[in-house]
Amino acid sequence: MKKRKSFTLAVLTCAALLATSACSDNEKASTSATNKNEITYATSKDINDMNPHLYPGAMSAQGMVYESLVENTEEGIKPLLAESWEVSKDGKTYTFKLREGVKFHDGAPFNAEAVKKNIDAVQQNAETHSWIKLSTKIVSCNVVDDYTIELVLSEPYYPTLVELSMTRPYVFISPNDFKNDGTKDGVDGYHGTGPYVLKKHKVDNYATFERNESYWNGKPEVKTITAKVLPQGDTTFLALQKGEVNFVFTDDRGADSIDVKAMQQLVDSGDYQLVRSQQMNTKMVVANSSKSTSPVSETAVREAIWYAIDRKTISETIFEGTETPANTLFSKNVNYADVDLKKRGYDVKKAKALLSEAGWKEDKQTGIRTKDNQLLSMTLYYDSNSASQKTQAEFIQNALKEIGVEIKLTGEESTSIANRRAAGDYDLLFNQTWGLAYDPQSTIAAFTSDASYLHTTKGIAHADELYKKIEQVMTSTTEDERKKLYADILTIVHDEAVFIPITNGNVTVVAPENLKGISFKQTQYELPFEQMKFEK
Repeated sequence: MKKRKSFTLAVLTCAALLATSACSDNEKASTSATNKNEITYATSKDINDMNPHLYPGAMSAQGMVYESLVENTEEGIKPLLAESWEVSKDGKTYTFKLREGVKFHDGAPFNAEAVKKNIDAVQQNAETHSWIKLSTKIVSCNVVDDYTIELVLSEPYYPTLVELSMTRPYVFISPNDFKNDGTKDGVDGYHGTGPYVLKKHKVDNYATFERNESYWNGKPEVKTITAKVLPQGDTTFLALQKGEVNFVFTDDRGADSIDVKAMQQLVDSGDYQLVRSQQMNTKMVVANSSKSTSPVSETAVREAIWYAIDRKTISETIFEGTETPANTLFSKNVNYADVDLKKRGYDVKKAKALLSEAGWKEDKQTGIRTKDNQLLSMTLYYDSNSASQKTQAEFIQNALKEIGVEIKLTGEESTSIANRRAAGDYDLLFNQTWGLAYDPQSTIAAFTSDASYLHTTKGIAHADELYKKIEQVMTSTTEDERKKLYADILTIVHDEAVFIPITNGNVTVVAPENLKGISFKQTQYELPFEQMKFEK
């Protein structure tokens, strides 16, 4: 009943707004949503700053505008802006032969000098990029000739090509857009080499991308891509029904525009199709082991939380089977993640026993356990733009109440949660692994990063050993050594229960039935819009 009331209210509110001039910008952004030359997708957040060497921007938008030297595919690393490359015998020098004839959107040539300027610009802001280990290994980027560059590292680093293929920061923007000979202080424009050009951006309203008519790999079929900012839930669902938008997908910050039931309702109408990728990531609750004033710093408390969560019910009721229960940090289809780890299923009795053994006494009057006059109480932060995270948070809150744990819920913007994670100002928060293309190395490298999971891991008993093994695995030169080190790393964090897995997620797209060529990259952060086309 509540759902129906909120939906009716959304309809009445939108109808009232449409009668006023306040909706004029929205109307301009959506008039061609049903045009076969345009895809208009709903996003719960603005595309933000499109500087590809910083992090506020939406990667789904940046992926249309900017490109990298190489591309990560199902078959492995393939050429993109670099036609070929060679690696020196000592593993420390990468020589790239660049694709000739490529231009930035402003007409500037893409050449070795432009590559050097971009990589140097990223390295000038090295502290910001410390989460990506490649940034700590680059000694220099040298121009060999007009279309050849040489990347010199301080030591061998096996994920080099993978990290060069990421959506950011090692992508290329026209040097004409640089500010103060770099990008760390901002940029004066957003001209990449990609299949789409950013043409118009009205903050918190919409952004319009036009196809690059001179794109080196052939101009895309779809002429215009519009990202329209809408509140998730009923408002987006209504916009789809009315044709104001015609495309939704799980965005790069994990926010879901509409829930599973609404997706199915659209598909049942016959006007829309639903397309899902393979398992891309693990959705999880991250625990702050270093917060000594909180019960979450205890391994027993974290383990109890793990045992008390019924992942199967979350999978079947909240996600209606579209996401599968996760029992480890990485799913088995991630490289090096097929490791024999301690099994922790749904077991309320085990959860209670762990807490009792750790000295947390039951209080039948309040229902909240105590130890040394401290309540077994913690705060769980979730993305306020994600309906599924809110529902999961409420489910987990009720589940943990059963074992005597009080969970307070706080919904915040994803940027605020990211800031909390970096500052260590949290007990528990929702997050997800980097994804199939980048893992395990990217998520694991983030264990040592101030900006990511350092506070999550540094309070555990074997933190120093963990960090040493992470450093070793990134410079390992043999598969056998790498497998052993990854097994050790995954065992340490699993035994400490600092990353509490919930479900294995995927990228989900709802699109017009006549839109063909929908596919997925090896990343959860962007879609190949340039491969899509409407049926004639």
